Amino acid sequence: MRYSETASYLTIGQLCRAITIVATLLTAACQSDPIPPSTGTAVTNVTVIDAVNGVRENQTVIFDGDEIVAVNNSDVATDVAVVIDGTDKFLIPGLWDFHVHLSYDDRFTKSMPALFLSYGITSVRDTGGLMHKMLPIVEEMRAEDALAPRVYFAGPLLDGQFVVYDGDSRPEIGTRNATPDEAKAMVADLKAQGVDFIKIYEMVSPAVFEALVEAANEHELPIDSHVPLSMRAGAAGPLVDSIEHLRNIEMDCASNSPELHETRLEKLKNAEGLSGFELRSSLHSLQRVPAIQNYDEERCDRTLEALSSTTQVPTLRLASMSHMPPYLRDDWQDALSRLPAIAGDDWRESTAIQAASPPEDTDTTESDWYLFLTGRAHQAGVPIGAGTDTPIAIAVPGYSLHSELEMLVLAGLTPLEALQSATVRPAEYFSLQDEMGSINVGMRADMLLLDANPLENIANTKQIAGVVTKGKYLDRAALNVLIQTAQEAER
Repeated sequence: MRYSETASYLTIGQLCRAITIVATLLTAACQSDPIPPSTGTAVTNVTVIDAVNGVRENQTVIFDGDEIVAVNNSDVATDVAVVIDGTDKFLIPGLWDFHVHLSYDDRFTKSMPALFLSYGITSVRDTGGLMHKMLPIVEEMRAEDALAPRVYFAGPLLDGQFVVYDGDSRPEIGTRNATPDEAKAMVADLKAQGVDFIKIYEMVSPAVFEALVEAANEHELPIDSHVPLSMRAGAAGPLVDSIEHLRNIEMDCASNSPELHETRLEKLKNAEGLSGFELRSSLHSLQRVPAIQNYDEERCDRTLEALSSTTQVPTLRLASMSHMPPYLRDDWQDALSRLPAIAGDDWRESTAIQAASPPEDTDTTESDWYLFLTGRAHQAGVPIGAGTDTPIAIAVPGYSLHSELEMLVLAGLTPLEALQSATVRPAEYFSLQDEMGSINVGMRADMLLLDANPLENIANTKQIAGVVTKGKYLDRAALNVLIQTAQEAER
């Protein structure tokens, strides 16, 4: 017994001396050749807000390259290369603009990526542009060293026998699909050229619509759509993944919906030989307000139930602009100052005239309707996505998305639900919810650092301290330089 106790004692003593020697050697080694820190970046002591996890206070979020690698309480020690102090700040996922047209107006094309990033828009969905224009834009935005949002694109608007955006009355971003065979060939060609989804437009016939849906499903492409004028929202909606502007849904909510539809089908025969744009506009003018005035709640509830799995992108900043004109906002001039000079000067002049001479009797029937219908759809559980139609109708790239969030809150969404519409919903559309839309380990490093709480006021999403895009952090100064560089490139 005495021997074993002595052996035990000696072994411990030897172990202690060995530990002392090893510690000395390690100390010397560290002094001569320090262990390099992690290559990651940490945002410390920040309040994290996203629609998946809600509010998490006093957090440290670490990203390394284009991946979030840790989300911890701030009392957990970190070893990173760069520390960003997030004290009294708020970190949200990078925002999407879910409806843009990068090639619609050549004055904006080159500066759009910088404009979007300057407002915290780290992903965009382009919903219509000709391929010969879109492919170079997408290639440049997706270049390895590009400072640009992630971009997902559809190619041209897939219209019917008559094309609305034909290059005559409107910029050319649409293409003709007069027969089902043409439609199927078009989708196959777009898939081969690398589109991420397709966009069906208003003038397609039911047969062409069916062919486009069938081909898109065959090629595993998500489907975006307007409600075709030849169809009812309750019939077309369940067959697609998203619908833009809530347009043409009013007819399916009207008490006299069958009669309106019959009239529409007769008009679509186009005996007068109108252009696609003229024909569409005439039908909207003829039927939209009367349909709204004949609103039937029970019928509309059935329509919304049919749309329960189809994301609606109401573009309220456009559809209900009279409720919140951008040119009457305090920050409108700042927004214009970021634009390329030729476009900024043009919009400054035109909106100054509008601001100085507002119409005395503005008919808000349509504006009121779209706010109402957005709220009703949201209450019914229909998913809502945030998009703007930038740059159509004085939509400043980036800036207008924040206006859309304000309008969604005005329509009845909570600030957190509005954030969901610009983060989670777009990710779900592309089945990317495991990669984007929230701030969790393993997600892509797209985030927005704010100086004020967006849940207290959704307009605080514009209080931007910095943007993380594809793992690169741009503070306010770097974002300003990005804008200046883009403006100079347009001269």
